[in-house]
Amino acid sequence: MAGIYNTSLFLISRRRFRRSRGPREQRCYVFLLACLNEEKVLAESLARITALPARNTLALVIDDASDDRTADIARAACAAHPGTVHLLQRQLPNARKGKGAALNAGIAHLRSSGLLDGRDPRDVIVCVVDADGRLDPHVVQAVDPYFDNPRTGGTQIGVRMYNRHKGLLARLQDMEFVIYGDIFQSARRYIGSVGMGGNGQFMRLAALDTLLGPDGSGPWSDSLTEDLDLGVRLIARGWTNQHCTSAAVSQQAVLDVRRLVRQRSRWFQGHLQSAGLVPLIVKEVPTRAAVDLLYHLSSPVLILLTSLLPVSFLVAVAGTAVGSIEAGRPLISPMWVVGPYVLSFTAAYVYGWVYSRREQGLGLVRAVLLSHVFIFYGYIWFAAGWWGLWRMITGKRTWLKTART
Repeated sequence: MAGIYNTSLFLISRRRFRRSRGPREQRCYVFLLACLNEEKVLAESLARITALPARNTLALVIDDASDDRTADIARAACAAHPGTVHLLQRQLPNARKGKGAALNAGIAHLRSSGLLDGRDPRDVIVCVVDADGRLDPHVVQAVDPYFDNPRTGGTQIGVRMYNRHKGLLARLQDMEFVIYGDIFQSARRYIGSVGMGGNGQFMRLAALDTLLGPDGSGPWSDSLTEDLDLGVRLIARGWTNQHCTSAAVSQQAVLDVRRLVRQRSRWFQGHLQSAGLVPLIVKEVPTRAAVDLLYHLSSPVLILLTSLLPVSFLVAVAGTAVGSIEAGRPLISPMWVVGPYVLSFTAAYVYGWVYSRREQGLGLVRAVLLSHVFIFYGYIWFAAGWWGLWRMITGKRTWLKTART
């Protein structure tokens, strides 16, 4: 089932996506950076934003009660770029309640401070950038045409790892995001189920306003994957999500396996929490997009079930090996190798081809060999899945923040 689904998305993703260009409108781009102890990476990200060749941009750093030099770095940027960089400092006990809460506070501050006075919410584009996010210089020019369609609520750009040359683990994370964007997100443009990511997601302020709660609560939820939650709710409100393949935001890859599993366990737990979106999808989302979103939300269950397959295969091999010894003749045929290889590694050739087109200089052969390793890299999700499930069962909902280096 998964193989058919993945193959179908790959074929759909190869279609040429056309977008019309309407009259140029003057839009304002607001970059939100929710920060908790980000002194190691914040300065470079702000430098990239302030250097963008675009007018009408501003950046808001939301310091979520950091206890390092995050606020000092933001203040220095405010002084160097007055009117462009702004700082919102949150204090305990209201701070440190998750990324969604910090972003909601940022939106509320933009309104109460008057920074958006006189601007039409339809022409204000809010971009969420992680503190380590480094935007391509042409990102505004690449994204802006998508918002010529008045029904476009959000546009997600690609994600790369800027330290992908720092080792195999970093390279595999870069491949993971390229494959997800170039195959799955690109295909979902035609299905109507493009998801929003936590980094490099551009949203029309008017679309975010439709997600405000009756009590005045902000558009982001308290889910551990608030980006997934927001993307689904935008679609349910009738907005269209787009995926831009011509620009990307680069972030820092995790260089330690344990920290990587820790990060993915948070994502996994957030996907489990998103099961609460199922009634909304069934009721409000068009059928084709709803089917894809429901399949996507079922991925945690599929991952946990798939994690049992390697164990069962090893048990079968061990049992056959014992039987061969007792029978005095080999009972393992070549199909024991050929069959699992075809089932497991056929996708590696497709992934290698896709990645080689994005990573200039790598070469197709090296990319395909790397893709074979990438198949085993996917087993990280098995460990992360069981860890995330355990946290869910034990009621742990704390934010497992990824430490920077």
